[in-house]
Amino acid sequence: MAMDPSSTSSLQLAMAALVGASLMAISAFYIHKRAVDQVLDRLVEIRRKLPQKSDTHFEEEEGEEEDGDTEEGDFEEDFGSDGYAIMRQQSQSRLSRSLEDSTLRRYGISSSLPNVSVRNDWLEEDAKFDEAIRVRAQNCSASSLDKLNFIPTGLPSLQTPRRLEEGQSINRSGSGTRLASLGRLPRTPVGNAFESAEDSDEDGTEHANEDDITYSNENGADSKVQSSSALPFRGDGMNYVQDKNYRATINDAKPALDLHDNGKVDKTSRNAVGTETILYSTISQLRTTVHEPTNIEEEEVWKMIQECLDLRKRYVFTEKVAPWMKEAEPETNISEMRSDPFHFVPVEASKHHFRMEDGVVHVYASESDTTELFPVASATEFFTDMHHILRIMSIGNVRTACHHRLRFLEEKFRLHLLVNADGEFLAQKSAPHRDFYNIRKVDTHVHHSACMNQKHLLRFIKSKLRKEPDEVVIFRDGKYMTLKEVFESLDLTGYDLNVDLLDVHADKSTFHRFDKFNLKYNPCGQSRLREIFLKQDNLIQGRFLAELTKQVLLDLEASKYQMAEYRVSIYGRKQSEWDQLASWFINNEIYSENAIWLIQLPRLYNVYKQMGIVKSFQNIIDNVFIPLFEVTIDPSSHPQLHVFLLMVVGFDLVDDESKPERRPTKHMPKPAEWTNEFNPAYSYYTYYFYANLYTLNKLRESKGMPTIKLRPHCGEAGEIDHLAAAFLLCNNISHGINLRKSPVLQYLYYLAQIGLAMSPLSNNSLFLDYHRNPFPMFFQRGLNVSLSSDDPLQIHLTKEALVEEYSVAAKVWKLSSCDLCEIARNSVYQSGFSHMAKSHWLGNKYFIRGPGGNDIHKTNVPNIRIEFRHETWKEEMQYVYLGRAIIPVEIDT
Repeated sequence: MAMDPSSTSSLQLAMAALVGASLMAISAFYIHKRAVDQVLDRLVEIRRKLPQKSDTHFEEEEGEEEDGDTEEGDFEEDFGSDGYAIMRQQSQSRLSRSLEDSTLRRYGISSSLPNVSVRNDWLEEDAKFDEAIRVRAQNCSASSLDKLNFIPTGLPSLQTPRRLEEGQSINRSGSGTRLASLGRLPRTPVGNAFESAEDSDEDGTEHANEDDITYSNENGADSKVQSSSALPFRGDGMNYVQDKNYRATINDAKPALDLHDNGKVDKTSRNAVGTETILYSTISQLRTTVHEPTNIEEEEVWKMIQECLDLRKRYVFTEKVAPWMKEAEPETNISEMRSDPFHFVPVEASKHHFRMEDGVVHVYASESDTTELFPVASATEFFTDMHHILRIMSIGNVRTACHHRLRFLEEKFRLHLLVNADGEFLAQKSAPHRDFYNIRKVDTHVHHSACMNQKHLLRFIKSKLRKEPDEVVIFRDGKYMTLKEVFESLDLTGYDLNVDLLDVHADKSTFHRFDKFNLKYNPCGQSRLREIFLKQDNLIQGRFLAELTKQVLLDLEASKYQMAEYRVSIYGRKQSEWDQLASWFINNEIYSENAIWLIQLPRLYNVYKQMGIVKSFQNIIDNVFIPLFEVTIDPSSHPQLHVFLLMVVGFDLVDDESKPERRPTKHMPKPAEWTNEFNPAYSYYTYYFYANLYTLNKLRESKGMPTIKLRPHCGEAGEIDHLAAAFLLCNNISHGINLRKSPVLQYLYYLAQIGLAMSPLSNNSLFLDYHRNPFPMFFQRGLNVSLSSDDPLQIHLTKEALVEEYSVAAKVWKLSSCDLCEIARNSVYQSGFSHMAKSHWLGNKYFIRGPGGNDIHKTNVPNIRIEFRHETWKEEMQYVYLGRAIIPVEIDT
């Protein structure tokens, strides 16, 4: 039967391939054999050319052998007359192997090549040579070994390093000491948490690559150094870790891994971590900074950074007596305040007198006194200092140095996670009753008018339309209208309403359109519905908004562990706004222990000027601050405002920062002279509100009243000088995403630990895509960041907007439980809640820096993380101040 031509062709191709492969294999074998033969011939030649001199180390060994006659005698008794010869044969075999190693090192040949002192059956010539060596060694006596002249002069004495735990070795070169992990690379935090460091390397580990092993010939002694990502622990003057410290760390397994407070270490966690405890103990002591500048230029850079930090200390208001140093209020007063927070306690008026001069209030002890009690830096001084910071920011050397330090901080945090992530995870598991869900977290930036989600607002509107359709709610077009009539004029019914028709949610159309975003505050696109449901100064005196606010506060209290800082608006159009806002709070009994309040001022001078409401910028300053000074000097003049101010903790400036503006010069017009229709620059607003708030706080502090901090919106968009002004004047800021554009300011914000209340989901709808948000970078570098919701009505979908913010961040940026708890802890520190509340939420020593102020049973943040953050910040401060920084024990107030 004829074979198919295609089958024949395939068979021929297969045979040809087989023959070709066989030829290639045979060729490769002979090429390899020839290369090995050449190497072995070279070794034989080297051996024959060795210098004929004795070695000091060999003589020492001979002396030791002579001292050991007794042992040899015992050996002969045990093994007969041939025992001595056998022992000598073994000794010579060891000598030959040592000689081979020394010879290979001498000529720089890798010891990974075949050992010629071992018999190789496939190499006949080498086998014969080795047999001759063996016979010669057997026939030699102990006294004649020095005549063999096998060991060249000058070789170092052989030393066997003591064995460490599996996967570790110590390589010494000079005075340097290096701890390198030879066997493993780090596993995932979860995978390594349940396994000991002494487990086998079969699963989940990677061995060191041969390419990572290098050979050096330092100080005349060859040493093999393992290249790995482990940190070098050098014994020179470049850091503080000495050889004795390293030995103490290895020998003492002291509890540096403080999983809980009071110095206690959980045994289960310690056993599970294994050698990670030792690594953490060593790395936590590592000092990677040098305080001496390497050159004059670098010294000048750090002096300029010091100047910036010192300028901030001159401006920012801090309380003379920290809250934790004040006498505790009696329990009776606290219980009375909780039972009736709206009760007015009469306070005697003081004799202080104040006058408005050049846009800033000046306070005097009496009307006849001419000495200002609380002087504040002038506008010219401020703008001069701000321009000085802007000049420093533009210097190339400063930008480079700050960029390098920020990169270093980021990489240092990643290294910390590689070494200590398992320890943090186990510490959190060991803390009873605490996890992310039941630790306190504060929404540090949320606007009151948008504090509810869209579904909540829809249900409320439908409820009112069904229950109170005949309620007169607005005066429009010369007549009063009921709620039902308003909806009829809009051609709407309760049945027609849905969240899409409500149209309050931000979408693609709002990106880079702040004007469209503001229109989302109008339900169904109608400003009259906003006036009815989301305003407190309307015909019904804000009753609907008060009821809606109470429902939100009840949801907040039901969660127990969520707090919020709501912003309510004062516009500066008239002085009576303060009394109106205070009466709304008092009359509607708006209060919750889970919420505190900030005042926000929209920067809308140009709008009010065009409408003829104000004549100059001075009018806005008068309308905002004169009532505050009046109620501070004499609380009975505005009793409701006095009670309301006890719940106010901050002052905010809001509006679109992306609007173009002129950068202020050193000599700007006074507020009374600002009569044009252009809106003043951001820094102009900020200074005059800072200066008056600074004076007000000094006055309130002198009278024992709570103070108000400046915490404006800043750095969401616009020019970088907004952030420079805020650096000098503000306690905390909201947003701050533009810090990514200035490494100098970013580094300054890190060193000063200025709080950033960031809202990535809000930024995603307005100015910056979520994946480009710098929040994870800021967090890794150690900036004081927290998460906030900003506008739940426009941004979020659930009634727990803050948890939604955390959950999205955790999934997108792969934040661990420890990361989330640290961010939540930051939010409590940034917030304006009372000292008593923070003590309950964070621990009685929360005001102490570092792990001493952390209580894992309250915060669920391991001391490992807190110590890393604190020590890193201290090292950076010492680096900037060239080792002369004064680190306070307590946090800033």
